[in-house]
Amino acid sequence: MSSLRSVVDEFAVEDLGRLEDRQLEDDLVEIDLQMTRLGAQRSRRLAVVDQRGSYRDHGFLSTTAWLAARCNISGREATVRLARARALCLMPATGAAFVAGDIGVSTVNQLVAARRAQPGVFADHEAGLVEAVKPLSPQDTYRVVEYWRQALDHYHDDCEQRFQQRRLNVSSTFEGMVRGDFDLDPEGGQIVLTAIGALSESTDPADTRTPQQRRADSLVELCRDYLDHGDTPTQGGEKPHISLLVSLGTLESRAGKPCELDETGVITAQAARRIACDAGISRIITQGPSEPLDVGRRTRTIPPALRRALLLRDQGCVIKGCDRPTRWCDAHHIKHWVDGGETKLPNLELLCRRHHTMEHEGNTFPRKTRAP
Repeated sequence: MSSLRSVVDEFAVEDLGRLEDRQLEDDLVEIDLQMTRLGAQRSRRLAVVDQRGSYRDHGFLSTTAWLAARCNISGREATVRLARARALCLMPATGAAFVAGDIGVSTVNQLVAARRAQPGVFADHEAGLVEAVKPLSPQDTYRVVEYWRQALDHYHDDCEQRFQQRRLNVSSTFEGMVRGDFDLDPEGGQIVLTAIGALSESTDPADTRTPQQRRADSLVELCRDYLDHGDTPTQGGEKPHISLLVSLGTLESRAGKPCELDETGVITAQAARRIACDAGISRIITQGPSEPLDVGRRTRTIPPALRRALLLRDQGCVIKGCDRPTRWCDAHHIKHWVDGGETKLPNLELLCRRHHTMEHEGNTFPRKTRAP
């Protein structure tokens, strides 16, 4: 181990600015290979520590708890490492390829999962599978392993098990964000990937969003499109909709409260004005901050006939260079109705959700030239 530390110490003081590009690239590839081999040695040692149960000497209740504490990693990562180490004890061909650096951690994990699904059959096929996947990328390895599993009698049961494991968690946080995570079976997952991928591609050179931000915006657009155009069931006699509680002072850009959504809490005045561009507004007169005295009818929604005329005229987002079609656009009051703007065609335009948000944040963009 002292030799290993010495090598790492040498790397730490090396002047990388003096190395040529080719040398840097070769070094990077070699370091990655040796890290893979070190990972194999880590698994070998972890398996022996686990078998000996030496964690008990330190007061821990499990190898996982000991590993997480001693190596300063999460419990989840410790569980994954231990499961891999235990499995490799029963996978000689995989272990040998891992030690040699012929396969990486991703490939090892896929082979471990294949063995877990069919341990008896895998033992007979392991050597052939390992040789088949050695030259392959993790993506191609996945395909090989999946076709191997498909050829087995129990593949259908495995697919059904994956389908039953589907889940989605989503909830608002006290910080004003909404957080979620999910697992989908291959078919459902492909549908989601295709839909989000189609919406998240951008050819706009001025689009500075990260790929993660584009995917997040795409998910919101998909849900917004369903609420606007889908065959949604009614709830309490109404279609599902978001509810915004906002004071007149806030809409008029004066200081005021409340200004919040029903589940996710406080939002900015600019966001409230954007949402109110085309929304059903229910007037509620209160005595003090909370006692309702009168509830009026909805107003300010753009009528269907006027919306059709707007869609026909603008045919998508009016911002120059934006190719978002009408389906992904909001109707925007050029002069907000709170400021006296009329809900008439000359005072309306289509903006995609991204540009609509940015306009209400104070940004301005050149518009396309309308056809005469």
